Amino acid sequence: MGIQQFRLPDVGEGLVEAEIVSWKVKPGDTVKLNDTIVEIETAKSLVELPVPFAGVVKELLVPEGETVDVGTPIIAVETDSPAEALADDMVPTVPEPAEETSGRTAVLVGYGPKTTEAKRRARKPAGPAPVAAAAPPLAPAPEPVVAKSNEQAGSVHVLAKPPVRKLAKDLGIDLGAVTASGPGGIITRADVEGHVAAPVAPAYEAAPVVSAQGDTRVPVKGVQKVMAQAMVASAFTAPHVTEWITVDVSATMELVERLKGDKAFRDLRVSPLLIVAKAVTLAARRTPVINAAWDEQAQEIVYKGAVNLGIAAATPRGLIVPNIKSADSLILPDLCRALNDLVATAREGKTQPADQAGGSFTITNVGVFGVDAGTPIINPGEAAILAFGAVRKQPWVVDDEIVPRWITTLALSFDHRLIDGEKGSTFLADVAGILEDPARALMF
Repeated sequence: MGIQQFRLPDVGEGLVEAEIVSWKVKPGDTVKLNDTIVEIETAKSLVELPVPFAGVVKELLVPEGETVDVGTPIIAVETDSPAEALADDMVPTVPEPAEETSGRTAVLVGYGPKTTEAKRRARKPAGPAPVAAAAPPLAPAPEPVVAKSNEQAGSVHVLAKPPVRKLAKDLGIDLGAVTASGPGGIITRADVEGHVAAPVAPAYEAAPVVSAQGDTRVPVKGVQKVMAQAMVASAFTAPHVTEWITVDVSATMELVERLKGDKAFRDLRVSPLLIVAKAVTLAARRTPVINAAWDEQAQEIVYKGAVNLGIAAATPRGLIVPNIKSADSLILPDLCRALNDLVATAREGKTQPADQAGGSFTITNVGVFGVDAGTPIINPGEAAILAFGAVRKQPWVVDDEIVPRWITTLALSFDHRLIDGEKGSTFLADVAGILEDPARALMF
């Protein structure tokens, strides 16, 4: 008999911590290999973790609601024999100092565990958490980087992983002044946070605080924190230009009604968003720079080989942008099915990090909230985003007569570093033209 501890793995790209949302087992339960034991919340999604060995649960090492670092033991399981111990290559371990900038240690899901002791924070009251599915393996996290202290350049080398280095930069802290507690002199996230807290009064756990005036403070974390950082980075990096066009989409609305009765769309929800999505993929053929990205480091424009169409989705956990891979290669029924699946998965809170990565163009459907238009912020890593406004019956001039028509407004924000006014206007006009006359799609 032996007691094995399962450590929190990295289930995302450079995950450094996660919150224990709910345990699926309790002490005394028997678990089999790959049984789901816990649901965690990362900065991108909810993920269910499987246990990598069989045995009897002896202890839950982290209570629900607490946030812990990657590599922290979260559960102890008694196995039948030492032979069932967790394999070395499945446990987040600390690399030897000589290997700090080379070599990797694989973990249960993904790579790159954070090599620190846990710093736990009490969970703040929140709404009910949605159910999530297990996440697929993702890209490796960054390795520790050797850099020089700003104050002691040329004399002292500071070891810290990129996420820790960024945290210090955001807080205005010189890493050379931080005391390292990690193996081999690595500065950890806890070291940086402890350095900030040191000069002040006794530390306390952040929690929603209600003042006498009724104000409530809620810490920013998870999806909302990531969204905020991404939007700030995009807004202050890419020079945004936004153009609008008001369109008579009566023909599109008629097409939607016809498709609802088509057997190819049986059991599918057909909406105007489907035609907008198709129009975007078609118009991108004529203006491919719309589906490109600006590579600042390489000073190159990267033209994407496929349209990975993102759909902005508001969820209880915050705004996410899952995308449909190679949407431009899908026929209309398949695109409709992909849209249905994307929306349903987002509403259930099951969207995984891999489904949110690699987008090349985004549509935000503000019309579902009754909003006519807006100036959307470009999703980082993309060149443009289209806001689709509410479709309303309005008076419209047709052949010099005022008649009621279905009208909507489209707003396109684009990165003016690579998309000039002509390209942005051409793309927007093409999308509008297809919605005004769907038969025009035959021209693309």
